[in-house]
Amino acid sequence: MIKTETTWTPRTDLALEIGATLQAQSQTQTIEGIDIQTEKNQEYPITTTSIEIINEQGVKAMGKPIGHYITIESPMMKENDPDAHREIINVVSTQLQKLLPKKEKLNVLVVGLGNRYATPDRLGPDVSGKVLVTRHLKEHAPDAIDESINVVSSLTPGVMGLTGIETSEIIQGVVENTKPDCIIAIDALAARSPERINATIQMSDTGISPGAGIGNRRKQLNEETMGCPVIAIGVPTVIDTATLVNDTFEHLIESMLENAPNHAFYQMLQQVSEEEKYVMIKEILEPKLGNLFVTAKDIDEIMVYLSEIIFNSINIAVHPGIGLDDINKYSN
Repeated sequence: MIKTETTWTPRTDLALEIGATLQAQSQTQTIEGIDIQTEKNQEYPITTTSIEIINEQGVKAMGKPIGHYITIESPMMKENDPDAHREIINVVSTQLQKLLPKKEKLNVLVVGLGNRYATPDRLGPDVSGKVLVTRHLKEHAPDAIDESINVVSSLTPGVMGLTGIETSEIIQGVVENTKPDCIIAIDALAARSPERINATIQMSDTGISPGAGIGNRRKQLNEETMGCPVIAIGVPTVIDTATLVNDTFEHLIESMLENAPNHAFYQMLQQVSEEEKYVMIKEILEPKLGNLFVTAKDIDEIMVYLSEIIFNSINIAVHPGIGLDDINKYSN
């Protein structure tokens, strides 16, 4: 067996994948301290999974704070299908409304995290640049909008490597002046499963750590640090190379065993645990490739679809009096 001191940590930011791993390990659908509910769309391939971490036992199992984690999955997110995107927007906006503060008049700050010059990381800036901002209209041209429109402002703080300023410090300065009821922060994430890349949206009411998707975690953005609730919206746009190679290795072993089921060497490989295989692959790759992440070759086109889905979902969720057909009359 392979001996190693390296910790087994396949990269994922998705509560859904962590929950699935726990269910597989315990061989049960019930995990103490965690409630998991799944709903499937009847018309389109859209699956919504709601995970609530209820207590400290759930926190210990999941490695995430107490709160709600909502995941919408659909392969249609990365396809050029306006009808499917419209339905996904309806689902995402409905779920997002569940996380917003229950208040008649909302003041929302939308924050686009990430690096606009790196395509897999530009989701946040793309979304924050297209949401319907109304704070200036509410103050200076109130007659231009009706009562169904809430107060929304937008911020793209950039990354510390470009600004030299901690992202949380920039946001805190804006929060002190705009005093929002909540922050909606958008960022790119990493997934465990290749099938979920660019096909999954995760929302939570527990905040976010900027740069988490590429393993470059900064200071947490949450209610404790910001002084107001922080709703995180993320899409996995990358996958850790070691995780991808490990999955490929698993499929290769399965294929070899199908062709030569009694081959002793292939049977020995199958007996090596997933942890040992992952650690071995990681130790081989990192000296040559470093901490490398992989994304889709058509990420430029997909990013357009994803940003449109998310900024339209935010617009509808925070302005309950308007729908998707109404948005254009308020947009530039």
